[in-house]
Amino acid sequence: QAQAGWLQHDFGHLSVFSKSRWNHWMHKFVIGHLKGAPASWWNHLHFQHHAKPNCFRKDPDVNMHPLFFALGKTLSVELGVRKKKFMPYNHQHKYFFIIGPPALVPLYFQWYVFYFVVQRKQWVDLAWMLTFYIRFFLTYFPLLGVKGILGLHLLVRFIESNWFVWITQMNHIPMHIDYDKNVDWFSTQLQATCNVHQSLFNDWFSGHLNFQIEHHLFPTMPRHNYWK
Repeated sequence: QAQAGWLQHDFGHLSVFSKSRWNHWMHKFVIGHLKGAPASWWNHLHFQHHAKPNCFRKDPDVNMHPLFFALGKTLSVELGVRKKKFMPYNHQHKYFFIIGPPALVPLYFQWYVFYFVVQRKQWVDLAWMLTFYIRFFLTYFPLLGVKGILGLHLLVRFIESNWFVWITQMNHIPMHIDYDKNVDWFSTQLQATCNVHQSLFNDWFSGHLNFQIEHHLFPTMPRHNYWK
């Protein structure tokens, strides 16, 4: 599931095939049939992220602030000055492990993707998603039964969620997070991204998103060329 996530990311950025429609078709297949999520939902969120990374209220990836975490020096100081107490932020380095990585996919994404497609009437995406669940049920029901299927699905989403959150946050959250200052596009991308050391394992484990700077500057570039 994690590797399918990095693969759908490639198709979503049109970085695999030379023809855009081939990328769009494969994107719907990978994220819909292999992962059970809608391509339209990913596009809606991810394009906002790339347009304004780490810009509060414009980048959906930093919408955790301030209900769960105090993100960035500027926003954190602002909360302190206003004396707003949402969470015990002085302990967030302890509860991040409980709220963030384990819970995002199984407790939030899992139901929100269905809400998204129904609300926006994305019936083609819904059909692709249902093929994932039908295939999952037909594959594992004879072996595990209903309770076993639910347990396996929850376990897979739990592991995937930890994997996904650590990769996607390690190359953005340490960087500058603030309201949108209307800085030029190039500077905005550089202020919000950082890289992680290259190795064969890191490249595979992160889907080459350890080259986050290069990815944000050249989002349609095939991932195996980032290092160049």
